[in-house]
Amino acid sequence: MTYPNWLTQRSHLSGSRIALSFQDQQWTFTEINNLALEYAGKLAGLGIQPDSRVAILAKSNPDFIFIMYGCLHLGCEMVMLNERLAPAELAYQIDDSAADFVMADDLLKEKVGERNPILFSRIKDERASDFTPATEWEQSRTISIMYTSGTTGHPKGVRQTAENHFSSAVSSALNIGVAPEDVWLCSVPLFHISGFSILMRSLIYGMGVRLYEKFDAEHTAREICEGSVTHVSLVGVMLERVLSNVEEAGMKASPRFKAILAGGGPVPVAYMKRADKLEIPVLQTYGMTETSSQTTTLQPADAERKIGSSGKPLFLYQVKIEGTEKAGEKGEILIHGPQVTPGYIGRFSDRQVQEDGWLHTGDIGYLDNEGFLFVVDRRSDLIVSGGENVYPAEIEKVLLGHPAVREAGVCGAAHEKWGEVPVAFVVMNKPVEAEELLTYCKQQIASYKVPKQLTFVDSLPRNASNKLLRRELKAWT
Repeated sequence: MTYPNWLTQRSHLSGSRIALSFQDQQWTFTEINNLALEYAGKLAGLGIQPDSRVAILAKSNPDFIFIMYGCLHLGCEMVMLNERLAPAELAYQIDDSAADFVMADDLLKEKVGERNPILFSRIKDERASDFTPATEWEQSRTISIMYTSGTTGHPKGVRQTAENHFSSAVSSALNIGVAPEDVWLCSVPLFHISGFSILMRSLIYGMGVRLYEKFDAEHTAREICEGSVTHVSLVGVMLERVLSNVEEAGMKASPRFKAILAGGGPVPVAYMKRADKLEIPVLQTYGMTETSSQTTTLQPADAERKIGSSGKPLFLYQVKIEGTEKAGEKGEILIHGPQVTPGYIGRFSDRQVQEDGWLHTGDIGYLDNEGFLFVVDRRSDLIVSGGENVYPAEIEKVLLGHPAVREAGVCGAAHEKWGEVPVAFVVMNKPVEAEELLTYCKQQIASYKVPKQLTFVDSLPRNASNKLLRRELKAWT
């Protein structure tokens, strides 16, 4: 089965509608499509072919979108690189993905300098080759690849197909509705599924996107209260800052504003109650990179009576709790549906994503007697820091690479601004200063992953199988 080319089809159906705004600039769907065609020709002129795998490193700005849409027209697989990662982390992902080309925003070229990237400035200056876009896209076509860390400490490259993105967008629309006047404020990164899925919904719905290069709580609060946007995607720590700004300004949400979709981990009930007083609808969602964004979302009609829940599955999906028989029993969350990735790439390409048709998320939760999902832990060891997923095993691996470190254990500690931050406990072979170890970490991993506290201990808590008990480390923070 195929889909019509989303860019061409959207331009044909609603070409005069505003597709994108950024600061004081805006573009219609026809203008976006024409730019995408131009960029596809430029990329072809640089030797990039259909089915090429291209790694892209950029900030969330219009140029990034135009180049991504050019790749969509050209038929490339896009490896979405996180601009916050350290050069060594980016190098791993580029090598693991076996990217044919690397493209980078000029401001970020130093992070991938050794990879001889094609800079955005060069793409802009390139003369466009003659190019005819495909009229149809295969459902199985891989559109995006995003790396997500796992308990192994090695990030896994997750494939997301046209079917994944389309089914995710359609199911979300069936849940919260779609209207011609909808405008989605996007201040979550475009290289994350949270941001990229907004762009996919834009093309599929004909919905406008209000783009921010980075999150701005004050401006987001103002747009919600003025009604210049209808939807926003945020994580818990961002939500709290928006609520504080609205409260300090003594304002309430505009009647035109429809919902904040809150993901990235369970949202504190206190935040939900504050939002209710401000007449800001907040819908908690649950999803992951492997499910191409949200899998469950709490519908507005259920938000008050099921506060703290992530809702029921979207229309095309199913959720169950492994090994449970009664409502309220906790277990691993399993997911089935067309939004689930068909597989990984690179070193994890042989790993089965689904068992008997179900994705084993590693997350713990339960279903109540009405079938509403409550997520207990966002993976038992996962640290969600400012919306970024931080896995202890990845940090422990770096620390254990230092010759003075014998053992290392990492867990999350509560933080007023970021929700959680990583903290480390280490057993030493020989004495070194904590600053030396932290500097060592900074050279290899992103700053948000570097432990914010490092404690020297004589031993770490382990079970009878000698497995590190990270849950006990939390009692030490």
